[in-house]
Amino acid sequence: MPSSDEALGGDPPTANRFLFEVDGVEIGVFREVTGLQVTVGIEEIREGGQNGFSHKLPGRMSWPHVIFRRGVTESDALFTWLGKSSGEGFAGNKNKLTRSTGAVTAIDATGARLRSWEFADVFPVRWKGPDFAVGNSQPLEEELEVAHHGFKSKTQATQ
Repeated sequence: MPSSDEALGGDPPTANRFLFEVDGVEIGVFREVTGLQVTVGIEEIREGGQNGFSHKLPGRMSWPHVIFRRGVTESDALFTWLGKSSGEGFAGNKNKLTRSTGAVTAIDATGARLRSWEFADVFPVRWKGPDFAVGNSQPLEEELEVAHHGFKSKTQATQ
């Protein structure tokens, strides 16, 4: 039976190549993504007469916001999406939030898509632009934070 590395062409995938899409539109390639996790709460039931343990059952799932970081780009896709979900775009839509489907997709060294994490009902909740200072020689960077109602993981074969 081949190892997982052999099944993927010999080299294990790395965590440094991925992109973010919303409703099929590429928002961009980001330098960093954090918050891709889920936590299952525990419901504890104490049974009368059973003092050796408490029954533990799965409870409500919680999904933290996902935070994306990247260098500033020339693309307006991020601000177009942000505008539809807030400010005048939100007011123009009769204060009805338009939720989207988002996806973070891992890409291998050849550019092939390996696996995606597809977010349900995603919308932006925070954007932070670059910090400017006279003595600062750091690259310009922006940060995007999105809320969602959970995600599903899909391999390229199941998409």
